[in-house]
Order: sequence, then C-alpha cells, then structure tokens
Amino acid sequence: MRAALWLLALFGIAAAVALFAGNNQGTVTVFWPPYRIDLSLNLVLLLLLAAFLFLHAALRALSALFDLPRQALRWRTQQKERGMHAQMLDALSHLLAGRFIRARKSAEAALAQEASLATGGAPLANGAQLRTLAHLVAAESAQALQDRPARDEHLQRALEQTAARDGQETHEGALMRAARWALEDREPQQAIGWLKGLPSGAGRRTLALRMKLRAARLARHTADALETARLLAKHRAFSPVAAESLVRGLATDLLNGAHDPAQLHKAWLALEPAEREMPELAIHAAQRLVRLGGDAALAREWLLPVWERQHQLGDSLKVKLVCALEQGLDSIDGAWLARIEAAQRTNPRDATLQYLAGMACMKRQLWGKAQQLLRQAALALQDRSLHRNACRALAQLAEERGDGEAATAAWKQAAQD
Repeated sequence: MRAALWLLALFGIAAAVALFAGNNQGTVTVFWPPYRIDLSLNLVLLLLLAAFLFLHAALRALSALFDLPRQALRWRTQQKERGMHAQMLDALSHLLAGRFIRARKSAEAALAQEASLATGGAPLANGAQLRTLAHLVAAESAQALQDRPARDEHLQRALEQTAARDGQETHEGALMRAARWALEDREPQQAIGWLKGLPSGAGRRTLALRMKLRAARLARHTADALETARLLAKHRAFSPVAAESLVRGLATDLLNGAHDPAQLHKAWLALEPAEREMPELAIHAAQRLVRLGGDAALAREWLLPVWERQHQLGDSLKVKLVCALEQGLDSIDGAWLARIEAAQRTNPRDATLQYLAGMACMKRQLWGKAQQLLRQAALALQDRSLHRNACRALAQLAEERGDGEAATAAWKQAAQD
C-alpha cells in the first residue's frame, strides 16, 4: 500500500513538472559585454540544480578526506576494545573450565589492554566496572591456585575501582567474594568482617545470609547463627523440613552452651514460641535443666505443651518425653499426677503411659497400683531401657513386700536387657 502511494505521488510530481516545463516560455538573458546570451528558464533551473548537487558532493568528499585520521583512530580503538572484551571472555571461559592459570593471564591481558586505551585518550564508559570484573577473575584464579598475596592484591584493586557510587553493585559483589574466600580458608572472623561491610539491604540477601550462617557456625556464634537461620527460613531459602531441622539443631546447640540453670533459662527464653513448642527442643531443655540441678517443676512447665500433644508424637519421642518426666517424679505435684493418670486411662493399652503412671505411683508409695501398672507395662514395652527400668522397679517392689523369688526373677529379667 505504501509503495502504491509513493508511485502515485511520483506520477503526480512528474505530471506537475511536465506541465510547468512544457508551458514555461520564460527566458533568462545574460549580458556579458559585448555579448548577450539568452537562455531558457528551464535550462537555467537545471544548471542551478546540477551546480548545487556538484557542490554538495564536493563538500562531502572534502569532509570525508579530512575525517580519515579520526576514522582510523576510531577503528584502532574499536580493535583494541574487541581484543579486550575477547580477553575478558576467555578469562571467564577458562575460569569456568578450571584452567586457572590461563584465566589469570587472560584477565591480566584484558587489564593491560584497558590501560593502553586509557593512556591513549580513549577511556571506556564502563572501564571501572570492567577493571573490577577482571581483577575479581584474577583474584578468583589466584584463590584457586592458593596464591593469597596475588589474590589480596587483585581484591584490593577491585575494591578501589568500585569506590564510586555507580559501582555499588560491583562493590557488593567483591565483598561477597572476599567473604566466600575467607570461608574457604576457614577464617570465619574475617568473613564476618567482610559481610559487615555490606549495606543493610545487601546484607539481607539470601547469598549473604547463607555465608553469614556458615561463618557464625564456624566461629561458634550460636545465637547469631540461629537468628540468621530464622531469616533464611522466612526467605524460604530452604525447604520447610530442612529449615526446621536447621533451626532445631542450632537451638539445641544454644541450649547445650548453657552451664547452669540460669543460663539455660535465659537461652530458653531467647527461643521463639514456635521453637519452644518443638518436642525435641522442649524434651532436651527439660532433661538438661534437671541434669544441671535446676527446678524440676520448671522442666515440667516446659514439657507441658508437648505433653498436651503427646498423642501426636512418634514412639521414640514419646519414650524421650517419658524419660524426661521420670527424672522429676520425686517432686511431682497432684496436678501432674492427675494428668498422667488421665492420659493412661484414655490410652489403657499404651505401655509407655502405663510405665510412667506406674513409676509415678511408686514415687507416691502407691505400691499396689504401681505394681499392677508396671507389670502390665513390662509385658508390652518395646524400648529396652524402659523395660529394664520397669523390671528393676518390680524387683524393688517385690523386695519391699518380702517376695524374694519374685524379686530374683525381676532382677534376672532386668539383667537380660
């Protein structure tokens, strides 16, 4: 459609020129004494047009002639830039392929090419960024070759190149690489120092948080590692199962770092409510509190949320819960005794609950009921330690009532476990 319109326009212009030129009777007289020259107006117009075109072409030719040195300089600069970018691509390719010596040489060659461009009066618009990347590639290669002086030198130059505001992203990348190298050398304090140099926004990125978590764990800063793991879990850096396992492990380490009941209580309060409701953590905290000589009532208070959900626990966790409660049966109160008896009546076939109820009755000197519950539990308990403890308790009860034969049989069965 557009071509047809252009064709119609050309026909219209040709028709208008033909009508103007065909009916134009004007002449132009040129007086050049003693001569007189009469020319057609159409011829004069054609000559003027030809002169204009000739003059324009001559000016263009002169401009191209005088521009040749600048074109030659631009061509040489482009060739150097292409060579520099080719060297940079080769450095990256060699680095990915594990050819670190060649990668380092290519990066240094790119830096030399860029320096020659800068001294030649043709600096690149993104020269600082390219120099930074080249220094980082050379530093990465030096790190792989265990050449720490060269790595530190290239890293320092890369950080100097990114001091400007427009190189903020590259500067952050250089700091993260430095932190990763420190972690590879198992220098967590140095890695933490590099990460502290990041802006607040960059410090919350997943990559930075992962390195911070690793550095905190290597430095045994359990509280910082736990806080970082929580942030990573919120950012969904791990699967829900992996995040829960990681947080649980770090929280366990935090509890293990306490050496007296006061420190343990402080560490327990430092945990989030969802973490305090984790069965593994609550059981471990209660057992450690009793082991450190803490208040057994406080340990039972920590175990209460887990006890209320004990029907959802697996067999191994339920055994650990019963063992944790058994450690504080000497000071058990009536409320907890009622909870244990109610749970046992609700699940009369649960041997673990029968064992716990029997041991609680034994501590309260309810010999008959304790013997009945422990005897039933001993027949169905699968855990060897609980079965052994139940047999010992039955032996002690038999000795209390003077039944030596039953006591001997119970002690013998306990010894077999």
